[in-house]
Amino acid sequence: MRDIRIPFDRGEAEALEKAKKKLAPLGATVRDASVFRRSLDARRTDAIRFVYTVCVDVEGSYSSRRLAPLGAAPLCEPILSVAYGQQTLSARPVIVGFGPCGMFCALLLAEHGYRPIVLERGDSAGDRVEAVRRFVEQGTLDPDSNIQFGAGGAGTFSDGKLTTRIGDPFCRYILKRLHEFGAPADILVNARPHIGTDLLPGIVDRIAARITECGGQILFRTRFCGLRADSAGRITAVCTEHTEIPCGVVVPAIGHSARDTYDVLERHGIRMEAKPFSVGVRIEHLQADIDRSLYGKHAGHPALPPGEYQLSTRVHGRGVYSFCMCPGGTVAAAASEQGGVVTNGMSENARDGVNANSAIAVSVFPEDYGGSVCGAIDFVRAVERAAFTAGGGDFCAPVQTVGDFLAHRMGTEPGRVLPTYRQGSVKVADLSAVLPDFVAQALRAGLTDFARRLPAFANADAVLTGAETRTSAPVRIPRDEAGLSPAFSNLYPCGEGAGYAGGITSASVDGVRCALKIMERYAK
Repeated sequence: MRDIRIPFDRGEAEALEKAKKKLAPLGATVRDASVFRRSLDARRTDAIRFVYTVCVDVEGSYSSRRLAPLGAAPLCEPILSVAYGQQTLSARPVIVGFGPCGMFCALLLAEHGYRPIVLERGDSAGDRVEAVRRFVEQGTLDPDSNIQFGAGGAGTFSDGKLTTRIGDPFCRYILKRLHEFGAPADILVNARPHIGTDLLPGIVDRIAARITECGGQILFRTRFCGLRADSAGRITAVCTEHTEIPCGVVVPAIGHSARDTYDVLERHGIRMEAKPFSVGVRIEHLQADIDRSLYGKHAGHPALPPGEYQLSTRVHGRGVYSFCMCPGGTVAAAASEQGGVVTNGMSENARDGVNANSAIAVSVFPEDYGGSVCGAIDFVRAVERAAFTAGGGDFCAPVQTVGDFLAHRMGTEPGRVLPTYRQGSVKVADLSAVLPDFVAQALRAGLTDFARRLPAFANADAVLTGAETRTSAPVRIPRDEAGLSPAFSNLYPCGEGAGYAGGITSASVDGVRCALKIMERYAK
């Protein structure tokens, strides 16, 4: 039963009863009812509603034709159908990277008897937490284990947002599996599900344990360095810093930040294409200001979640948009290379921090950087290095108030809104010197437009922190309908690093679909 609208301060029991009443014309016996999905409609502050989809279990069978006039439809959840192929694997599958894509690809292969080997350059989740802590507190960067690299990938140190626009039926499968491994049950219901940085490492650890239990193997602190192939164009082994590992198939699930791995793949003749991406800054407001902007006089009501927004506009043909909005969160120090400052956003499950933050990103097109893969990576790296210099070195980040940025001046120290990046390791700077001119100009226009729609964006004391450069991979590794790279007959590029996903859920789905293709082709 869809579109059951209830005032926000009423309980879900009212939604269940309303759904049952809407079914009354059927004369059906209702055995049970439960919430299937819940979203918040706060477009009007004087009429804030929760919108429910309710799953109602009834006796008897009813056609879609009879249900449709009642706003109902039969519940059809996707089934993960696995077909096993006939080809013999010459050796175990090897997956490069243990982010969401590699993790779910490995999980599915392991549970179906394929015994994958995973190469992960970073640490296990527990050790990675300590590496990130050292970077935040001391500025000591481990280039192999950080917010980008290690068990769970970049998503482990984020808000753990599971929203996606891909509309793939396997999205619900991903949510169910994450819940099985310890994610809160509300991710199965909320329209904007999230897990939280405090819970994600434990979930990743439990998935890793399951893969090992099913015969898979995860090699942490193992950097992928190259390939060996036969004359027939088939990869026979992957090379690490210490050894060669025989492989039957290779799945590069490398994430968007493994620039040295792109170099390795290019050396072996694997074609890559430059693609559009985005760069920008993080913006921080007081969460209370965002709540007032969204909820009006109802801000602070215990029935309402911390306010989130999603904003976008176009400036001279370029998109300017909010991305990875983290209610009650902090700006994360997300560098993976020496000499560069990178920001991201994170929040814990409770989302109870003082500040809200979001990326505000501007589209960058291939013609902006010459259209080459090297040009794309060089473009992003130049922005990160400019941010490092503007921050004064030692991984301090440059910051500027929104008022100063819009007025083309600098010098105002943050006051009411205090930066959260590395516990305040920031330096007031001119972000126009960090960002390319076209990005800075588009950001100013975008922020001005957003202020007309969300009052908090008109606050001159909101803080911008640079630079946000890892919204997506700047390159794509082409693949055919079978999921294969044209370069080798057993290479399956997938996930965000290959240019086919953008976020935890879509990357996980791509990993599942890759595993299904491998199983469809090969016998256990």
